[in-house]
Amino acid sequence: MNAPVTRTVVRVDFEPELPHRPTVATTGRVPRVMRLLALAHRIDGMVRDGELDDMAEAARQLNLTRARVTQITNLLLLAPEIQEAILDLPLVIKGRDSITERQLRPIAAEPDWNKQRSMWRVVNV
Repeated sequence: MNAPVTRTVVRVDFEPELPHRPTVATTGRVPRVMRLLALAHRIDGMVRDGELDDMAEAARQLNLTRARVTQITNLLLLAPEIQEAILDLPLVIKGRDSITERQLRPIAAEPDWNKQRSMWRVVNV
């Protein structure tokens, strides 16, 4: 007679382990430019997924002008490293934000990411 077969299931996780990020203080407020960049990604995703027909509809839904939606979504033209740096900005404890969306407009208007990085270094002092 054959002996019963025992099976062992081994789970192998091929996802890379994410580096541990230190816990940051939660006092303060999120910089406005960080919120605007997140909004730009959200608008872009909703248009791509068909939840919104176009940017004009996004403007109507958000009760903003089409020009303002364009200014916000132009943040998506920033080099990925700059976007990441914006999303990693520290919370504003008091006073004004260190970087504004208006300061980023000329950087986003520059099509060359290498030049953007140079311009970013000047703004992000």
